[in-house]
Amino acid sequence: QVQLVESGGGLVQAGGSLRLSCAASARTASSAAMAWFRQAPGKPREFVAAITWSGDNTYYADSEKGRFTLSRDNAKNTVYLRMNSLKPEDSAVYYCAAGLKVAYTWYEYAYWGQGTQVTVSS
Repeated sequence: QVQLVESGGGLVQAGGSLRLSCAASARTASSAAMAWFRQAPGKPREFVAAITWSGDNTYYADSEKGRFTLSRDNAKNTVYLRMNSLKPEDSAVYYCAAGLKVAYTWYEYAYWGQGTQVTVSS
């Protein structure tokens, strides 16, 4: 059973930064593509960023390029999403996901965390 646990969300002012973490169970973390999605109230779940199993390749939604950085530490079974220059429109529940390969659509990922709330005040 794959387990993903997110942490690091919270309330921050516009222009501020947060770092989200996703701790994965040992049996999956070193071999799966990992991703972050987010979902605001009344909106569909949207892709934020993804990283390959090796950590050599990362992928970002256009609105996050240059502001967000995704990295992974397989020794710690953890992926990190560093978010800078946050905007009110970044407010959402952020979900960590794991799958066999990098994909931009949420239904390609088999395993999900419970989500962590990010709120950016103006």
